[in-house]
Amino acid sequence: MDILSELPLGFSMALAKKTNALQVFSNLSDDEKRAVINGTHNVQTKREMQEYVDELTKSAKL
Repeated sequence: MDILSELPLGFSMALAKKTNALQVFSNLSDDEKRAVINGTHNVQTKREMQEYVDELTKSAKL
């Protein structure tokens, strides 16, 4: 299964707003991408999703 087809809509929209986060996500291994995607299932609001995406960038120290 293609990992990109598993992206929740809110997550993909939040990634689209943050090109650094999109780059970080793209450079992850497939297992790391799945872990990030699985983490989105705990996100309740648009704001939380943006914070989740922001953390992805911070954790990569860009």
